[in-house]
Amino acid sequence: MEFTSAEVFAQQVLNGLSNGMIIALIALGYTMVYGIIELINWAHGDLFMLGGFLALTILGALGLEEASGPMAVVAVLVILAASAGFCGTLNVLADRIAYRPLRRAPKVSLLVTAIGVSFIFVNLGLFWGGVPMEVFSGGIAAAAPKDFPALVPSRNLLGTDDGVGFTLRDLLVVVVTLPLMLGLWWLVARTRLGKAMRATAQNPTAARLMGIDVDRVIGSTFFLGGALAGFASVVYALYNNTIGFQMGYRAGMDAFTAAVLGGIGSLPGAVLGGLLIGLIRAMSDQYLEARWTNALVFAILILILVFRPSGLLGMKQREKV
Repeated sequence: MEFTSAEVFAQQVLNGLSNGMIIALIALGYTMVYGIIELINWAHGDLFMLGGFLALTILGALGLEEASGPMAVVAVLVILAASAGFCGTLNVLADRIAYRPLRRAPKVSLLVTAIGVSFIFVNLGLFWGGVPMEVFSGGIAAAAPKDFPALVPSRNLLGTDDGVGFTLRDLLVVVVTLPLMLGLWWLVARTRLGKAMRATAQNPTAARLMGIDVDRVIGSTFFLGGALAGFASVVYALYNNTIGFQMGYRAGMDAFTAAVLGGIGSLPGAVLGGLLIGLIRAMSDQYLEARWTNALVFAILILILVFRPSGLLGMKQREKV
């Protein structure tokens, strides 16, 4: 069956938006932490990877690999909640153990520490991949990609004969990511915790003088950012049906690029950047070649930053001297 150019273009737009929303969820974690303590948390992508491994472990332990119908819905809800809680808690622990003691240290010390935490998470994922469970292929090839159960079917909701495919997996991405993004916006803009986050981001010292528990606010930010990575890991795994211990590197780079493109520290910017990266990748893979995609993404990033160093939605900040 041959598709028209319009159908191919529309399909790539849908694919780009679906992948872009997943990237945006991860990018929000990057930009939240940076906005509070100006830390590029390089371990965030690998935290996302561990969330996917936990989800697969739970499915294997509970025997839900072949779940369908209502049981599949229950399984998806369970792994979403578990991965979000796990990644949020692990992110808080990383802050307490590795980042908080260096809060007053030079920024480069925090950056190097974040890289170290990233390596620890990667090796934890490599070790995890060798667990002797059936879902991990018996642990024989720890470094090999793992098949993720197809709990969400790929049935086209627009009809099997339609040239454009909008599947249940695409719907899952929308149903999970949009409420999370809107909920995060509401939390930051309307709640007491959100006001404390904004005050801490503007001036931590002044926030302390006003009675705000800055350490608690930072811990909450790390938890929320980690939880978003956990949600994204499950959505990614269900959408692509494969995970691996190195998937955090590619997803993390895309998310960090999205955060910088949209304006690091800006929540709307992270969402916009994620959607743009998803669309650029989809169009490049279709109309150019996949081997040029990374070069195109970073060429566009460089071009935008040349003319707008703060990113598309970032605010210009005066340098402190």
